[in-house]
Amino acid sequence: MQSLTLYQALAQGASKLSGITAQPRRDAELFLLHLIGRDRAFLLTHPDTPLTAEQVAQYESWLERRAAHEPVQYILGEQEFFGLTFTVTRDVLIPRPETEHLVEALLARVPHDQPLRIADIGTGSGAIAVALTHALPQAQVTALDISAAALAVAKGNAETHRVADRMRFLTSDLLSAVAGERFDAIVSNPPYVADSDRASLEPQVRDYEPASALFAGPSGLDVYERLIPEAYEALKPGGWLLMEIGQGQRDALAQLLSGWSQISFVDDLQGIPRVACAQR
Repeated sequence: MQSLTLYQALAQGASKLSGITAQPRRDAELFLLHLIGRDRAFLLTHPDTPLTAEQVAQYESWLERRAAHEPVQYILGEQEFFGLTFTVTRDVLIPRPETEHLVEALLARVPHDQPLRIADIGTGSGAIAVALTHALPQAQVTALDISAAALAVAKGNAETHRVADRMRFLTSDLLSAVAGERFDAIVSNPPYVADSDRASLEPQVRDYEPASALFAGPSGLDVYERLIPEAYEALKPGGWLLMEIGQGQRDALAQLLSGWSQISFVDDLQGIPRVACAQR
């Protein structure tokens, strides 16, 4: 690319990504807004603003990466979740809007003005754990993940949002690092994609997001089968377990949760059961 105005860069970027990404113009626009540090209104009202040579080179680099299906969030290093901005790297799953239903569901089930002990299993970027700590001023939240690299990202996000003083970050296979402790609530967005569905995933998911955070055996239920009994032992009487689930897994989860109380499922905006809720 040579010297370009914002309008020219947007047009060329959208053209370069056309047929490769689902929303080429949106992706090109996100890169430009990040590049100039301005909002969309500026882009619309100042289309003739020129980019520097350095900005053009950076923009071109980002477009090349996106054309190879790398997610925008990894390229820019951030993603918004529950009104907060989170740093994301390829060590963690990208937080998704449907996971906000899990946070909302727990907030609807626990008191906001009392001390609570909450564990987040497979915390990844810390999106769920940090959002809950941020929303519940008396909560103490333990963020657990088998990946030390993921925990480093989560801790950084907690520090950014000034809640790290009420959080712990422990390397753990499910709840192993907190054996013997009791919690008021346990939340998790575990791996739940069946191994056989790998080929059907979009390249930006399959080729870039950590496989350990996506896949869970032949049926996608391997982690739930371990997590649910562990959570039962770790919850106080009356404590809540909330888990994100995949499409088509509602009935299997209902079976795995037999013996629990207050079993219910929260649908996402498309009407797909997305969160399994159960009380000990």
